[in-house]
Amino acid sequence: MPRPRFGFCVPIFAAPGLRLFRTPSYAALDTAATMDLALRAEAAGYDSLWVADHLMRGQDQAILEGWTTVAALAGATTRAQLGLIHQTHFFRHPALVAKMVATIDQLSRGRFIYFLDCGNQRDEYLAYGLPWSDDIEERVAQMVDGLGVTLALWSSRGPVSYDGPHYHLRDAICNPPPVQVPHPPIWFGGVNPAMLRACAQYGQGWNTTPASVEQVRAHLAALAAACTAVGRPAEALEKSLEIQVLVAPDHRAVRTALRGIVAADPEGRALDPALAAFLAGETDEIPTDVRRTNLIGTPAEVAAQVREYVDAGIDHFMLWFLDAPSAAGLDLFAREVSPAFR
Repeated sequence: MPRPRFGFCVPIFAAPGLRLFRTPSYAALDTAATMDLALRAEAAGYDSLWVADHLMRGQDQAILEGWTTVAALAGATTRAQLGLIHQTHFFRHPALVAKMVATIDQLSRGRFIYFLDCGNQRDEYLAYGLPWSDDIEERVAQMVDGLGVTLALWSSRGPVSYDGPHYHLRDAICNPPPVQVPHPPIWFGGVNPAMLRACAQYGQGWNTTPASVEQVRAHLAALAAACTAVGRPAEALEKSLEIQVLVAPDHRAVRTALRGIVAADPEGRALDPALAAFLAGETDEIPTDVRRTNLIGTPAEVAAQVREYVDAGIDHFMLWFLDAPSAAGLDLFAREVSPAFR
């Protein structure tokens, strides 16, 4: 079985507290600290660097803009692949996206992954005056039409005219093209049937947000069915899992990190009894609800959890480190978890 790949999700927003959502130890966004972590991750051997694509997120709705951040990373790194997580179709016209992707792929010398989505944060669109429909089938259809625009521009060196249901071009040119041939890998995410159909038809990769091993198996079965329906083998797709991770030398250190997250919770939420018992040192059993959608524990325990997902069919992990902006977990994972899969 090929070694799974490990990606680092760059913490471009801070969301402190008990939700354990992506960056629960990050009290307030610090741009320099964020970029330092990304460069440290590449130096530590992570295979990919990922940036969220939102305009408002986290503490005080403070988040770095995704494309700008990826451009900075393209210039500051040399090896890791780069991508936006669920790159939001309606933020940017697909013809412009074709040019942007081609440029990033040129600047990074062929390291970009084009992971697109149709968006799900309604309030964000309305706040910025961007197009929005509550009908996800309609959003996916428009995204797929936009992908047609992008692919047409990437595949032609001459002028491109395009007439689709939603988008129209007249003699548009995308030159220079992407470095990768025929184009950067296209990823989709989620298990909406329309999105799975799009992935089966056009994708080279598929992603799920945090899910249990059992849920991942069910998601992959749905993906395989969508691929069968269009006559493609599901094995042709790279399968990734976006998930949080908290790895520490021992349970005492895990407990300390979780206590820090609880202390930082801005809403002072009540603790689940099982989590309270773990934090109090009454048990070394990490609560099931926490383990279900987080990789958590000692390096050996986290490696065993990763192995379960690999056995289920995941071959690329997009990791949000719950102790960021500390680099302790990032470094420990690279030293003691990743080598177990070489």
